[in-house]
Amino acid sequence: MAKDKSTRRPKAETPKGFRDYFGADVTERKAMLDRIAEVYHLYGFDPLETSAVETVEALGKFLPDVDRPNEGVFAWQEDSDWLALRYDLTAPLARVAAQYRNDLPSPYRRYAMGPVWRNEKPGPGRFRQFYQCDADTVGAPSVAADAEICAMLADTLEAVGIPRGDYIIRVNNRKVLNGVMEVAGILDPNDPEKFAAERGIVLRAIDKLDRLGEDGVRALLGAGRKDESGDFTKGAGLSDAQAEVVMLFVNAPSEIQRRLQDVALVEVSSEHLPWDAYEALGASSAAGANSLPNSASVTRNEFTCRYLREIVQQSVTGIEGVDELEMISELLDRQGYDARKVRIDPSVVRGLGYYTGPVFEAELTFEILDEKGRPRQFGSVAGGGRYDDLVKRFTGQAVPATGVSIGVDRLLAALREKRKQAGTERKESGPVIVTVMDRDRMAEYQAMVGELRAAGIRAEVYLGNPKNFGNQLKYADKRNSPVAIIQGGDEAAKGVVQIKDLILGARIASEASLEEWKSQPAQFEAPRADLVAAVRRILEG
Repeated sequence: MAKDKSTRRPKAETPKGFRDYFGADVTERKAMLDRIAEVYHLYGFDPLETSAVETVEALGKFLPDVDRPNEGVFAWQEDSDWLALRYDLTAPLARVAAQYRNDLPSPYRRYAMGPVWRNEKPGPGRFRQFYQCDADTVGAPSVAADAEICAMLADTLEAVGIPRGDYIIRVNNRKVLNGVMEVAGILDPNDPEKFAAERGIVLRAIDKLDRLGEDGVRALLGAGRKDESGDFTKGAGLSDAQAEVVMLFVNAPSEIQRRLQDVALVEVSSEHLPWDAYEALGASSAAGANSLPNSASVTRNEFTCRYLREIVQQSVTGIEGVDELEMISELLDRQGYDARKVRIDPSVVRGLGYYTGPVFEAELTFEILDEKGRPRQFGSVAGGGRYDDLVKRFTGQAVPATGVSIGVDRLLAALREKRKQAGTERKESGPVIVTVMDRDRMAEYQAMVGELRAAGIRAEVYLGNPKNFGNQLKYADKRNSPVAIIQGGDEAAKGVVQIKDLILGARIASEASLEEWKSQPAQFEAPRADLVAAVRRILEG
């Protein structure tokens, strides 16, 4: 008789695109989110926790960069309804704002933190589950709400440890780009669906400027582009005149920089323009005078808005977008958030298919080394903008809304990189370990940890096999414990404990001379009654 096949054991591995978070990761994330919540709370935002599961109907077709309904979500059918894990924290907010609109204050200001899930192809640094941290204002039509989000984002970055000068909040407006499209003849205000395919190609082309360069973008605006492998990407089919309008917008950052250099008569880098060079620009300057507002001085943001106004002057929508950018700039400047913190920047184009007005992106500007050892800027850690049409899906009425989402894992990685560069990175300290020398005295060991915990000191008794004392110290080392407490029968008879400073011991073992080792012992004896005080002295030292 054949033997039954043994039951197949499951593989001990995480599903593709998912990961596990251990102690230090969870602790670091919580500490960072707590600091962010303090800033949000200071600005008057209230916390909100929504269900991780929404109906597919409520989620809607709003997943960024996806063309098909329900694509990119983890969904399943229950009875006649389709349910799905939330893919962001904004779609649930729209449902809440509609469901509880008679109970919530208006405007409603909320922040939310938690995991989201996307059924997308995973890759390096791209996971199917990740954390987001959002803040939104629903019911405020004024761009003052957008300006406040930008100011709060700047304060948040500094609160978590990104110093001023290592970040920039970049702001653009969807209406400005709509104005460019209108001037270029590929947006008809009376027929929004007309030229939709062409506009989609143009948006994607602009977004690829960093990778393809000006020539590559121009090719995609026209007939199309063939890459190095020979693959051909169909273009938007714009005429040369139409493409030139779009390229004026695409080249806005470099052109603005050139004009500023002409007026300031100084040589400056494209990323770090001396503040006095454009703060003191006068309308009477010979070079570029036509681009300056009629005032004694002009800020960089005012200069940028003036240039954008030149491009979209034939579009009512475009002019409205520039007006909003100027208002945001003025509101922020009055609060001390000048272009060194928040900068009007037409190169921000991501997500413009989703947003209806101002858009913003937080970019970290300090350098790191990539996988090939090449220096590069850290990049974006947060983004957001105005989305006035989202709640309308539920209510049929336009409800203005604006908000921002912070990529929690990205920001955590940035903070670790900053600590690494500053030489301040360190392991998360573990608990004090009370070792077990005699199983019959377990109650006394538990009393020791009880006293330490009552004093606010993290502590635990070793609960593994106590026969091998060396294994207990190895355990303490794996936990990155700062102190080990030892008390055998002899110490108990004398009313003392041995206290082992594990951090000092490790340093002495690797660095100290024999004389230093003798003068600064890593293990000493203390009265049992002084246990808490002796441990606290080590921890505070």
